[in-house]
Amino acid sequence: MPTEPLPELAGSFLPFATAALDFHRALNLPDAQAATSRSELDALHAHAIALYGLIDSHTARTGPVARTEGDHLRACRVRLWQAADHFHDAFHTAPYADGRLPAREACRSRLPEGAPDLTICQRHLALAARVRRDHTPADLHDPVTGLTRH
Repeated sequence: MPTEPLPELAGSFLPFATAALDFHRALNLPDAQAATSRSELDALHAHAIALYGLIDSHTARTGPVARTEGDHLRACRVRLWQAADHFHDAFHTAPYADGRLPAREACRSRLPEGAPDLTICQRHLALAARVRRDHTPADLHDPVTGLTRH
């Protein structure tokens, strides 16, 4: 009995996402030196988390059939988590629009600063649980980038 053919995959949206990031940078980032806003850091964090999810999917599919490539994707996934962690930390050290500095203890005690600031902590904590389940502490705190076992 013949099997049904696989549905055709949608065209890749990654080139459009990359172009959108380049377009955003060109239009929205001034040439003058200025601190990144909390909303921009939140958006960058969301982007890093989404990219982590995409790489995670590719890692799960690739690892069993191409070990070396899978190892590189796993390393990339760890680095994306490290980047997201830095975005989260930067968000909590960035001043509010009125110039006030946030209290770092609020996030550590799981009492974030309220909406919309709550969303970055919810997103971060949700992925952090998964990351701790999927990676060893040595993986997550490895300072050497790009060096895997091959």
